[in-house]
Amino acid sequence: MDKWLIAADSSCDLPAEGPVAKAPFVISVGARDYVDDELLDTEEMLSDMESCPEASHTSCPSPGVWLELFELAENVIAVTISQRLSGSCASAATAREIYLERHPGRRVLLINSRSTGPALALIVRRARELISSGADFAALAEALPAYARSLRTAFALSSFTNLVKNGRMSRLTGFVANKLGVWGIGIGSEEGEIAVKSRLRGTVKALSALVDDMGSNGFDGGEVCISHCFNPDAARALREKIELRWRDARVHILETRGLCSYYAERRGLILAY
Repeated sequence: MDKWLIAADSSCDLPAEGPVAKAPFVISVGARDYVDDELLDTEEMLSDMESCPEASHTSCPSPGVWLELFELAENVIAVTISQRLSGSCASAATAREIYLERHPGRRVLLINSRSTGPALALIVRRARELISSGADFAALAEALPAYARSLRTAFALSSFTNLVKNGRMSRLTGFVANKLGVWGIGIGSEEGEIAVKSRLRGTVKALSALVDDMGSNGFDGGEVCISHCFNPDAARALREKIELRWRDARVHILETRGLCSYYAERRGLILAY
């Protein structure tokens, strides 16, 4: 048995490797279920979603899935998507109760990221750094929740298929927005709720809006993570804008996995800092 395990649900866009394990979501498109693991073909899933006339939906990892991961180590750091967006955090909490009843001497730190995608990646990276430095469980239990609360999230959507199919945007509005190259700009709240706040025409304006939001939230350098859904050019352009404005920003770029691809849709960007 390992001493440490970092367990994240699959809203985290980092690959499962080393001390990091994933609890997968399931994405249901029509009659087909896609398991959001390392074998998922994200392009195939997106194409299926785009051609399917019905609204798709997601299912969070069950307590049993989380419990299987917890059993792998003595000290577990579990990181979930915002509890305002999914039941994943509640499932992990149930699994923690069962695990600690079985193993009273072991420990599980559960972190509600209040976000998704790149924010989980930053939390996992910080956890790995602390573990590598020799920090004990008490130090991680103090540092990681505070770090998670300090993170901010923003996103830019250029496709509105899911919003239309789920009744959150009219079919006509979604059609016009797609045709005119409109981006939906959203900001994540401190409570972990996410909503489209404005609509801008053109990629340059959308990227500038994301950078301006960082400045208005007091960003002054440090770790940044960008997840993109089949849009590496926009992700690199956003990184350049950030690095030009803040010379000591350290920007990481990731590809969205299944769940974040489901939310961001094709060409979408999710930013955490």
